[in-house]
Amino acid sequence: ESILNDFQLSRELLNDKLATVAAVRSIIDRYPWVHLACHGSQHPGDATQSAFHLYDGPLSLSDLMQTVADKAELTFLSACQTARGDENNPEEAVHLAAGMLVVGFKGIVATMWSIGDRDAPIVVEAYYKKLLELKRTGAVRKGETGAAYALHEAVKVLRDRVGEHNFLSWAPFVH
Repeated sequence: ESILNDFQLSRELLNDKLATVAAVRSIIDRYPWVHLACHGSQHPGDATQSAFHLYDGPLSLSDLMQTVADKAELTFLSACQTARGDENNPEEAVHLAAGMLVVGFKGIVATMWSIGDRDAPIVVEAYYKKLLELKRTGAVRKGETGAAYALHEAVKVLRDRVGEHNFLSWAPFVH
């Protein structure tokens, strides 16, 4: 949060009881960047029921696909299984990250499997630090998000901390 304060970005924090399905749906189109830090799950029988688990229930892929966010630029899905497909399902590319593409986000950071509670904050902090540096220095040109570069650096920070051999910690983060 202190990184964001340096840039005086407008933001809205929905925590605990405030993080309801209706609240998230009502603001998802207000900001170019959206960060979801919650539980996520892939529904094996019906991919459209894969969901982010919010305070009052699931925000499903089906719900998200009915949302259009004209200002959407980047989203970081700090939740488990947000880019996990299912090899037994012909719709294996239907997952929460794909749903955010439908909403209108151009750059999406997601996870292929469960992530560690201690690992995610390391990646998130390094990601936003690098992303804001890229924006501040003009290294990102018009029409580019810088998300892939920022994620690459963030995963490197985690990999250096936990070790190359602990790939289950750092490998699930994808752009």
